[in-house]
Order: sequence, then structure tokens, then C-alpha cells
Amino acid sequence: MKNIFYNTKRKSFILISALTVGGLYSCKESFLDVPPEGQAVTETFFITQEHALQSVNAIYGNLREWNVIAFAHLAVTTISSDDAEKGSVPGDAGFLDLYDNLTFTSTEGTLNGYWSGQYQGINLCNQTLNKIPAISMDENLKTRLLAEARFIRAYHYFNLVRTFGGVPLVTKEPETAEELNPVRASKEEVYAFITEDLTQASQVLPATYDAANRGRATKGAALAMLAKVKLYQGAWADVVNLTEQVQGLGYSLTPDFNQIFRISGENNSESIFEIQSQTLAGNCGAANSQWAEVQGVREQFGWGFSIPTEDLEKAFEPGDVRKDATILYRGELTPEGDQIKATAPNPRYNQKAYVPSTVTQDCGYGRDQNVRILRLADVLLMHAEAANELGQTDKALNSLNQVRQRAKLDPVTFTTKEDLREKIWHERRVELALENGDRFFDIVREGKAQQVFQNIGKTFVPGKNELFPIPQTQITLSGGTLTQNPGY
Repeated sequence: MKNIFYNTKRKSFILISALTVGGLYSCKESFLDVPPEGQAVTETFFITQEHALQSVNAIYGNLREWNVIAFAHLAVTTISSDDAEKGSVPGDAGFLDLYDNLTFTSTEGTLNGYWSGQYQGINLCNQTLNKIPAISMDENLKTRLLAEARFIRAYHYFNLVRTFGGVPLVTKEPETAEELNPVRASKEEVYAFITEDLTQASQVLPATYDAANRGRATKGAALAMLAKVKLYQGAWADVVNLTEQVQGLGYSLTPDFNQIFRISGENNSESIFEIQSQTLAGNCGAANSQWAEVQGVREQFGWGFSIPTEDLEKAFEPGDVRKDATILYRGELTPEGDQIKATAPNPRYNQKAYVPSTVTQDCGYGRDQNVRILRLADVLLMHAEAANELGQTDKALNSLNQVRQRAKLDPVTFTTKEDLREKIWHERRVELALENGDRFFDIVREGKAQQVFQNIGKTFVPGKNELFPIPQTQITLSGGTLTQNPGY
């Protein structure tokens, strides 16, 4: 059984919405000893050091929540891109076709789920950041827990700003009507807030933890996330600086690409941050994720959604070992010994979400699978891109070719800075395909969205489809305080 530290349930306000319960349990005999749902607990909570730990553990637990990591996440980040299409069978979850075709509107319910899931996490973080300082406890632990909450709050806001642009900045528990219905901050203000949270977190968080706390946010996670934030802002010198700091923390590429995504490969030498999951027999739903189940081979392992496109399949160079580790084919015999049905409804599935049948299915297929958010290869490719933009070609090639060497590919050849940029972007696509949800946002920041989607028969409207619409439910609940994005 994994060492996972999430072990509480507590109340939190979702922005402009109803009360909801967030947070889960740990692998302890006492994990069933929780208050009944629907009863307020804040009057007797945030008193002890254990409460402080539980509150932060609940923040991590929310990362596995359905709206944060399952349908809504896959719809917005992956099915909307050129790497994946809806999959499954015609008629099942037909609303996902709207994301596949970029024809969603502000009233599509999955968008509201994504918005609410992110703000649920933010409000759990705010509650912790507001309440823990008053608790009498070990000061070093207090400082670290507050830094963990800042890291995850920044992660949620990064998801929101890339998806919707400027969004309301909620930095504490709402107390007044105005605080319950804040206006949208600008994109620049949101990025500045994210940067502040991650900078503070990186100055406090440890580089490593003991086994019992494996999976918590580290200094490397904060620096790597901040590097990605700067990447999306084109702050190239900052990206080089931050990614080089991460490289100096002792991470190393895992030799076998396929093993990165197996349960045995979780939290390995390359891993920087993963959403931790596990099965707790007798308490299903407590600490597991449906990320893998949603994408597993239909009629055999899972539901069969978010399947690789033919365009992604063609993107891999001959001999690239990442292709077989990313795309699971109908009729294939996996390295782990599973025979994929020749009659599976779809020709291709996401092999990064594949969990061998030998792994327990007490709570359903793939519930133990961690979700990889940051790893060293991502950092190396960010470093390569930024170094190339600054004219530091040797640095760019060194980082890029480390990734290619692991993929069993020759060093890259190029003619110009622009040519090398395209090759780095391509490497980013095939290395991280179907994994951490960057692809749609990468296409947009690269300025290639209209061309990329046109090439695969989708219509991308410049000035509109760079962002998703603000959910109409949220605009209505705000009494019109929230404004809509252009084109919607």
C-alpha cells in the first residue's frame, strides 16, 4: 500500500456557489472516523496541529476530485487539442463532442464543473492559509504547510488563467456580499498572484520528504511550476534560471520511458509532482482517482474516452520508443501481459493511463494510478525552449538531446533558431502527449492554433477560441458581475 497522507474531510465555499465537502482520508484505521456530511465543523476545527495537517491533506485530496481530474479536466485540456478525440462509443457522453469540435458554449455544464472544481481547491487553500497561522503548533511545520497550500493554490489559478484568462482573485474566505461576487482580475494580475505564491513556496518547501510524506509539494515542484508560469509569459531569462535551479536538485531521467507511467514507476527519480492516488478497500472513493478509468480500454478496463488521434500517432519519428508507451492499440499485447481485445470499440487508447490487470480493482479499474503533473523531461524542454529564445544554443541542444536520447533518437539537427524552436515544440508534444494537460494551451501560446486545428479539420476562431467561455451559471449567480469572454 502506498504511503499517502490525505486524511480529512472539511467544509469549504465554492466561489459563487453552494457549500460542498472537500478532502479525503488516509490509510489509517481511523479513516472512517469522520463527521457526518452536511454538518459544519469549523467551530471545532483548526484548533490543533493535527487539524492543520488534516486541512492541508484535504487540499491534496481535492486534486483527485471528479471535476478537477476526470471529464472536465480531459475535456478542457486534452480532448480539445489535436492529441485526443472524444473516443468511447457514439452517444456516450455526447457533450464531449463539443470539446472535440471546439463548439462548446458558455452553458455547457462541464465548463462549470471545471471552474467549480478549481475554486473548490482555491477555497480549501484559502481556509488553510487563513486559519493555520493562529494555531499553536510547531512553527517549522506551520511554515511548511502554509507553503504547500500556496503551491496548490497557484496550481489551481494557473489552470484557470490558461483556460479562461483573467478570473476573480479570491485570496481569503469570503465574508461580505462583494467578496462572494468579485469582479474578474486581469490576466496579468492573476499571473502576478501565482508568481508570488510560487516564489514564497519555493523559499520554504524542502527538496525531499521521508517516505511517509512522499508526494507533498517540494521546492523542485514550486520552482518547476513557476518556470512553466514564466514560459507562458515568455519570460525566457526567468525560465532558464528556474529550470537550472530544478536541475540542480538531483532529479534524473528514468531510463525506461514506459515505466514512468506504471504504478511501480510512481514518484521516481524523474518525478517532480504527481497527484497521489490509492485504493482503500472498504472505503472506495476516499483516496482514488478516476483519471485512468475514464481513459481505459472500453469493454475491458474502463470507459474509453480521450483517445489518441491519428495526427498524434503520425507525429512520432520512426524508432521513437515513446510511441509504444503512449498509444495502446486494439489487439496489442502489453509489456505487462494484457491482451487488448481485438474488438475494442476504438483503434487507440492512452497507454499512459493504462494500469495492468494484475493491479487491484477492488474499487474499480485504475483507481491507484497517480497523475503525473511535473517531471524532469518537461523541465528540460522548458529550459531548451527558453535557452533557444535567448540565443544560448548549446544549452538548448543539451537539454533537448537528453530527452531525445532517452527516446532512442539521434541528436536533433537544425538550420536556424526558428527551425530549432519548431523542433523543441514538436519534442514537447510527443514527450508529454496525453499526460499533464498542457497541449491545448501550448498550441495557443505558440500562436499555431488556427493552423494546427485547420490541418485536422477543426475550426478555430482567432480572438475567441484561445480562451474558453466563462460558465453562464457563474455569470448568472454573480448577478452579472462576471463578464463573458469575447465571441461567446
